[in-house]
Amino acid sequence: MFENLTDKLERSFKILKGEGRITEVNVAETLKEIRRALLDADVNYKIAKSFTDKVKEKAMGMEVLKSVRPGQMLVKIVHDELVELMGGEKVELKLKNNPSVILMSGLQGSGKTTFSAKLANFLKNKKGRQVLLVACDVYRPAAIEQLKVLGQQIQVPVYSEDDNKDPILIAQHAIKEAKFKGYNTVIIDTAGRNSIDEEMMQEIANIKKAVEPEEILFVVDSMTGQDAVNTAKEFNDRLDFDGVVLTKLDGDARGGAALSIKAVVNKPIKFIGTGERIEAIDIFHPDRMADRILGMGDVVSLVERAQEQFDEEEARKLQRKIAKNQFNFNDFYQHIQQIKKMGNLKELASFIPGMSKLMKNIDIDDDAFKSIEAIILSMTPEERENPTIINGSRRKRIALGSGTTIQEVNRLLKQFEETRRLMKMVTTNKNALKNMSRR
Repeated sequence: MFENLTDKLERSFKILKGEGRITEVNVAETLKEIRRALLDADVNYKIAKSFTDKVKEKAMGMEVLKSVRPGQMLVKIVHDELVELMGGEKVELKLKNNPSVILMSGLQGSGKTTFSAKLANFLKNKKGRQVLLVACDVYRPAAIEQLKVLGQQIQVPVYSEDDNKDPILIAQHAIKEAKFKGYNTVIIDTAGRNSIDEEMMQEIANIKKAVEPEEILFVVDSMTGQDAVNTAKEFNDRLDFDGVVLTKLDGDARGGAALSIKAVVNKPIKFIGTGERIEAIDIFHPDRMADRILGMGDVVSLVERAQEQFDEEEARKLQRKIAKNQFNFNDFYQHIQQIKKMGNLKELASFIPGMSKLMKNIDIDDDAFKSIEAIILSMTPEERENPTIINGSRRKRIALGSGTTIQEVNRLLKQFEETRRLMKMVTTNKNALKNMSRR
C-alpha cells in the first residue's frame, strides 16, 4: 500500500539531512520533491500545490528545537498536513434509526456488492447489529446470486424478489420486512452505474428519496486514482452522499484517491477494503494512514487486530503452559490459525515501523504456513502433544505424509524447540520482575 509514495517522500526528506536549520533556500528543494511525489501518486495538481504551500508556511514559521533536526521537524509537519488532507479524524456511521438504512452506490466493478457483505459482517460481529442485506441490482442477475452466496457465508439474510424488476419497490418492501422481523440495519446493494447514464443516476436518486437512508456510501476502486476522485465528485453532486469507501487499497501503490478525495468532495473516507477476505475491512483513520504513508507503521491497528483474534482466557491458559514448558504442536497450530485470521502476512508486516521497506522486494505467499500446517497435521495426536518422542523413523513418516522433506521436518522441529525455549524464558523473566515489584 502506497509503496511508491512512501519511497519518494523518504527521499525528499533526505535533502535536509545535515542541515542545521530550516531556511527558505534549503526547504525549497525538499518541497519540490514532495510535490513531485504527490503528483506521481496521481494527486490533483492544485491539491499537491496547496499541500506544499501549507507545509512551507508552517515550516518557515516554526522554531526548530535544538534536540530536533530540520528533517525530523519537516516530517512532523508533513504528517500533520497529510492527516488534515485525509479528513483529520475518523468518521463512523450514523446508526440511530430503527432500522438504520445504508444505501450503497458506485460504479460497476468497484467492489460494491462484496463490500456490502463485508460491511454486514463487520456490523454484525463488531457492532452487534442485526443486519438484512437487500439485492437491488436487478440488471445483473449474477449480482443477486453473488450477494446470496456472500450472505450465506456470513450468516446474514438477503432480501430479494425474483419476479420484481423495480429496485425502488424491492427496497421499500425490504424495509417493511426488516421492521416486521426485527432487523435494525438494512444495507441496500444497488446496481453499478455510470455517472453519464442519466436514467440510472435518476433511478438511484429516486431510491434515495423513497427509502430516506441514514447513510449513503459511495464505493470506489482506489486503484483508479484521479478517475476515482472525479467520479466521486459527479456522484456527490447528484446524491450528496455521506461517506466514501475505498476498495482494493491493498493493491494501491500510489495512493492518489485516498489523498485527494476528501479535499475534492468534502466528504470523509469512512471505510477501506484491504483484501479479498470477508474480514478485510477497516474503519479509515487519517492519522494511522499518514503514519503508514511516511513509513512509520501502524502498531495501534496491529494490536487491535490481535485483540480481536486472541481470546484473553485462552492467552492465560497458553501462558501457564509455556511457564510449565508444556507448549506443544497443538498450541502452535492454533496460534497459526489466529495469525492467519488477522490478514495476509505482507499486510501485517506493513503495520510494523520500518518493516515495509525491508519487505518491499520480498514476496510473501498467503500460503506461507501451508507446509508447516501439513507437517503438524501429519503428526499423530501423541506426537503433537509430546514432540520429544519424534525420532528418525517418525520424522520420515511425517515428511512422507505431508509431502515435504525430512530436512523441512527437522527444520520445523528445531525452530519449534527454539521458539518454546524463548517463550519460556520471556514468561519466566516477566514473572520474576512481577515478584520483584511486589517486594
